[in-house]
Amino acid sequence: MESLRAVVYLSIFLSVMTYVCQGERSTENQLPSAPDEPTFGLELAEALQGLLDEADSRVGLSVEKKASVIPRCDVGERCAMKHGPRIGRLCDCLRGTACNTFFLRCY
Repeated sequence: MESLRAVVYLSIFLSVMTYVCQGERSTENQLPSAPDEPTFGLELAEALQGLLDEADSRVGLSVEKKASVIPRCDVGERCAMKHGPRIGRLCDCLRGTACNTFFLRCY
């Protein structure tokens, strides 16, 4: 019971102190107001937009070259080739089937 009473008194004290101290804020601690025309920010935004546009055009071409559509394989068709220790995919098996890495066929 005493701890509850102490919590209530502490919260009342902190509320009163917050209310009293709000009027005593100094103007030194406030951030300076922003200028009316932020020209530097606009120039920076335009420069960044130009860089992003150039990057998008370069990335778009490389992605288009690398993005290839893998054809679909029917069940029983050869779906991979073995190149030494590596297995290269020839096509993608239909849904519900998988490329068997021993037989290299869709099953």
